[in-house]
Amino acid sequence: MNLLIPIKRALISVSDKTGIVELAQSLANSGCEIISTGGTQRKLEEAGIATTEISKVTGNPEAFGGRMKTISFNIESALLFDREKDKEEAAALNIAPIDLVVCNLYPFQQVLEKGADFETLIENIDIGGPTMIRASAKNFKYVATVTQPSDYEELKTQLKENNGALSYDFRKKLMCKAFNHTADYDALIATTMDKEIGVNSLRLGFEEGVDLRYGENSHQKAKFYQEKGKANSLYHLNVLHGKALSFNNILDINGAIEAIKESTRSACSVIKHSNPCGLCEGDNQEDLLKLAWAGDPISAFGSIIAFNRKLELKTVRFFELDNPDRSKRKFVEVVIAPQFDADALEYLQQHKNLRIIEFDVAKMSKGLDCRYMNGSLLIQDADTVLHNKLEVATSTDVDMQKEQPLIEFGLRAIKTIKSNSIAIVRFKDGYAQLLGMGAGQPNRLIATKLSIEKSRENLKNEFTGSSEDFESYVANELAAAWLISDAFFPFADNVEIAAAAGIRKIVQPGGSIRDKSVVSTCNDLSVAMVLTGIRHFKH
Repeated sequence: MNLLIPIKRALISVSDKTGIVELAQSLANSGCEIISTGGTQRKLEEAGIATTEISKVTGNPEAFGGRMKTISFNIESALLFDREKDKEEAAALNIAPIDLVVCNLYPFQQVLEKGADFETLIENIDIGGPTMIRASAKNFKYVATVTQPSDYEELKTQLKENNGALSYDFRKKLMCKAFNHTADYDALIATTMDKEIGVNSLRLGFEEGVDLRYGENSHQKAKFYQEKGKANSLYHLNVLHGKALSFNNILDINGAIEAIKESTRSACSVIKHSNPCGLCEGDNQEDLLKLAWAGDPISAFGSIIAFNRKLELKTVRFFELDNPDRSKRKFVEVVIAPQFDADALEYLQQHKNLRIIEFDVAKMSKGLDCRYMNGSLLIQDADTVLHNKLEVATSTDVDMQKEQPLIEFGLRAIKTIKSNSIAIVRFKDGYAQLLGMGAGQPNRLIATKLSIEKSRENLKNEFTGSSEDFESYVANELAAAWLISDAFFPFADNVEIAAAAGIRKIVQPGGSIRDKSVVSTCNDLSVAMVLTGIRHFKH
């Protein structure tokens, strides 16, 4: 088998004409005959590049408003025949080989995105292009198929380095891209046509799978794929330093990003097992990290930490990575930020295994929430609605102008915590802080108790007064805090437990048949309750 195939005859027919003149000129300079069609031919000839009109190869004129141009026995034979086994038969049929196809398809996706009507969509379904691409890709042993302008430069380089020929490996790579190109094109057409007749269908395409360090457990293998056509996805993490990522790392990185992606202030999240065990918003990044870490210092060990602003040296010194006393060095798995000051990056790199990741949450693309399970797929819209009302349901009133920023911080926190979940949030010296949370509980009462216990523990850690004043301090802090529930209270017992602990303000979506009883209990206990109308389950 000849690994190098001279490109003596090329067929060029493109919708996207980016870089096509330069490519054609390179082909012409290497002595290649160029066959072309319609608008592509006009563009090349305007640039002074000689072409052969495709009708001279097909033996038939372009017809039916351009619907018939390239489909013919002569064209497909020139692409498909085996250059060794079929050589004599091709000669007898007067079939001259075509060695290269450069083709991209009618812009169906672009006209769809512009809201084109049905008839316009139909006219932008390419028939001849996919036929040529598939024929030449099938016969890649002898024919090269280029479907993406991004491959033009390598093609030109190979022509120059190989005296007008292309390598087997390059042709094989182009073949794979060609079949993916037509598969994606047909998938989009199919789902669009299904939608026209009221049929729900979904075809997702992923590529460039990379091996991860391991799966959820070390004995499991794992890969990470990019959804085709998605820019600024989680796949585009820029790993600046550290060992390879694992399956769990990716899940926790996503959790860390989700926790801060809607914050308009500087924010920091500390994630453990996909849940924010620490979360804070404010102004000073150094203080943000300290308050987020204080949300659960024990769980913060081996955590994933994300920021939505450039990371500064004074902030990362908090980790004490250079402390001579190794017991005081704070161990984290991953640090994420949109940018790093050079000295901050250098400081973090002292930990040889620490993954340092550059990723801007502000540029993150919004997608669907999909979960593949045992041969089936669940799909839903992303949870992007924070609330549809903030209704004070109790006789105890709330100053909403003052309290709304903290309530909304709490709602942003709760929708990233696994259900059943309860979060207690407060303002601490102007910073919005997750004080305590209960996550992933089958019983909402347990989640409420856990959030209170964690809040009390964190308040004890920060308290500096005398022991006899501690309960008074806790009462004041919890009275000023908000308890946020991801779903409605089915009974009043959650309110009773919260009130007994000192909570005086509660947010929940409402919607239980016992809402009136729950609100009545709040009134009896002088607890304010705000209803949002939006549930935030996260399973």
